[in-house]
Parts: sequence; C-alpha cells; structure tokens
Amino acid sequence: MSDDDKLTINERNALLVAGWIRHRGGVAVWPKIDLAHAGEQMLTPALTEKTPTVRPHWSVAYEPRVITDAKQVLVAKDKEVRRFHVAVRMGGQGLSLKVTDGGTRRIRAAVAKAGEGAYYTFDYDTQEAVIWACEQTVPLPKWERAEISRRAKELVEETT
Repeated sequence: MSDDDKLTINERNALLVAGWIRHRGGVAVWPKIDLAHAGEQMLTPALTEKTPTVRPHWSVAYEPRVITDAKQVLVAKDKEVRRFHVAVRMGGQGLSLKVTDGGTRRIRAAVAKAGEGAYYTFDYDTQEAVIWACEQTVPLPKWERAEISRRAKELVEETT
C-alpha cells in the first residue's frame, strides 16, 4: 500500500486512534462533503456500543472508509516553523477576538511558504500565530513503541 492510501494523523490523536483500532473495531474515516471544508475528514471509532458508528455529522459522507490495520496509519511529527505577532480586533458582538485582515494574509502566506500539510495555531497568551509543518511521518506501531519507551523513561526519572 502506498503512503497516499494511508491515513496520516497528528501526533495529538495517535493514542486515541490506536485505541480505536485495538478496541473499537478500527477507525472510520469520514470525508467531508461540505464544500467549505473540501478535502478535510472526520475520524470516529468504527464501532460504538458494538454496532457500526452512525454518520456523525451532516457534513460528512454517508459511508466511511474503515481502517483496521495500524500499519495503514502514519503519525505526522510536526515541528514549529515560525512564530510571529499578529494584530487582533474585537468581533462584531464584542465577545471574541478576531485576527485582522492583514494578520490573516500574513498567516496564509506563512502557511503556504511552510509547505504542503502546514497549518497554524494561535497562541492567545502571546497573541502570536504559530506555523507548524510535518517534520516526518512514522507508522503508528513504530510511534507507539517509541512513545511507550519515552513514557517509561519519564517514569523512571520521576522515581529516582
């Protein structure tokens, strides 16, 4: 199976997806049909209460692709590429903060420059846009072994 056919997930979701594959019949990949979110997907466990998970939202396809083999899942290890201050303004109702139009253009340009699959998060404490890009992808079973080893080392260090 080529890497194009495999599901690539973020490191934050890796343990959850591994648990679904192990205990909930796999992971259901629901492609978005809402044109505002074209190309995106939603993930759910394949089974809920031992029956197939129902369509979780109107904006996803009627039938998911179900992945039951952890080797078909790649974990993206992201790194921070850039961080910069952006201007914000009050939202229309005065209850939220919005990035200004100029700030939005800067963010989009930085994400495009960071490459395919790059994205941003917003650090509200410092009012900065944080640009992230994929450093490498690792098969889920290999990532799990490394994560277990890392956590075991942390536990040993805490007890000594």
